Amino acid sequence: MAEGTPTILLVHAHPDDEASTTGGTIARYAAAGARVVLVACTNGELGDTPSGLSPEHEDHSTADVAAHRLAELEDSVRILGITRSVLLGFHDSGMADSPHSQDPHSFFLTPLDETAARLATVLEEERPDVVITYDENGFYGHPDHIQANRTTLAALRLTGQTPKLYYATIARSRFGQLGEVLARYGVAAPGDAEGEAEEPTIGALDEDIAAVIDVANFTGVKRAALQAHASQTAQTFFLQIPPEAFDEIFASEYFERVDAKVDTIETDLLADTPYEGRFL
Repeated sequence: MAEGTPTILLVHAHPDDEASTTGGTIARYAAAGARVVLVACTNGELGDTPSGLSPEHEDHSTADVAAHRLAELEDSVRILGITRSVLLGFHDSGMADSPHSQDPHSFFLTPLDETAARLATVLEEERPDVVITYDENGFYGHPDHIQANRTTLAALRLTGQTPKLYYATIARSRFGQLGEVLARYGVAAPGDAEGEAEEPTIGALDEDIAAVIDVANFTGVKRAALQAHASQTAQTFFLQIPPEAFDEIFASEYFERVDAKVDTIETDLLADTPYEGRFL
């Protein structure tokens, strides 16, 4: 890496996760000149086919889906400005209620010493200043996200590295505001035909949010990266709403701090490093 350039390394489970949870942050730091490294743990074999066939359909081909999703990932990487993309190559585990998650060859059930060793190689090569992954529940309980968390923590222990460590999340209070934003654009909140949003069960309590990154100038890049993953995202709610609503909803991205407690909300993931403020 170039001397004086910080490295931010993200450990995501599938192609498209980098865009949905951290796309704005990636784009902002990449545009400012930071080195941004993406690690995708699986090839996304158990996503839908481009024609919309689920993994349970007899005509679903995991090999074809993986090839298509990795091509989409290349487009997203280019759009976001990611410096290096690494594929660990583990097999998608499917959702928690899927029999695929009990496949011994799945990422979820691959022994942790094997998954951690593969990620540790990348950590040794990059020696990142910041590492981002999911929380212990994988943000919403997805087996591959949970395994990404376990793998990241184990790989850091294996290497002895102590970068700043964050979990990508969302403030639960934002869910209440979501309905208000959508109402201004005449859009009903997802799953809320009556206009009464359910109590959120994902994301972090406001008091657990350690960093809020302003990505208002990069929502268009985030949206384009999501669109690059069209086989998985084209019909999703947030790509069906007006771009103006998307811009307002995704103007900030949220993170929990894992390796330390912070007294004030950080606005720079490189805070308290020699790079603070230089790459924002």
